[in-house]
Amino acid sequence: MALSFCTARFNAILPVFALLGLMPQAIAESAPTQRQELAAALRQLDALQRVVAQSAATTPLAPNERYYFDYPRLLGDLARVRSGIQFYLSPSRAQPRDATELNSDYRQESPPKYHSTSLKLKEQP
Repeated sequence: MALSFCTARFNAILPVFALLGLMPQAIAESAPTQRQELAAALRQLDALQRVVAQSAATTPLAPNERYYFDYPRLLGDLARVRSGIQFYLSPSRAQPRDATELNSDYRQESPPKYHSTSLKLKEQP
């Protein structure tokens, strides 16, 4: 009896596991890529930023209120999130550079007018 109960239970659970095993593959095929999702998040951030800016412009500051909503801080945080997503989507790539530095000293002494052999130095005693 115990064996037939386990077999019946296994047979009832088996289709569930089969469906769960196929779900990740189906989700992976139908899900948008990460880049598309992040681009959509940027569009949503744009919309949210417009709503917050409009709310900040239309909400009067009450001088006797103890607490107020800090719109500039929220806008700053939204800008930071946006820059993080944009940096991920288009990372800056280091450009190859020449390891030698430019001299930047283009002034040279002019060569002497006389050859050193034609100048006679006085001998020191």
